[in-house]
Amino acid sequence: MQVINIHDAKTQFSKLVEAASQGDEIVIARAGKPTARLVPISTQKLVRRPGALKDKLQIADDFDAPLPNEIQSAFEGD
Repeated sequence: MQVINIHDAKTQFSKLVEAASQGDEIVIARAGKPTARLVPISTQKLVRRPGALKDKLQIADDFDAPLPNEIQSAFEGD
């Protein structure tokens, strides 16, 4: 990880973008305090696997039961 001040980042922007595209992480600081991070964009697609969360989530049996009247009225503003 490379930390660089904002003035230098402005003057070396193309170089920093190239470094980030190669996998480097650049932190841009203002007055010594980190304010932004320049990182490469991940081109990897997230692979979704059906059933990956099976047995890891639990839904209550009364999930779709009507709400109690006091909670329902709070949502409706009555």
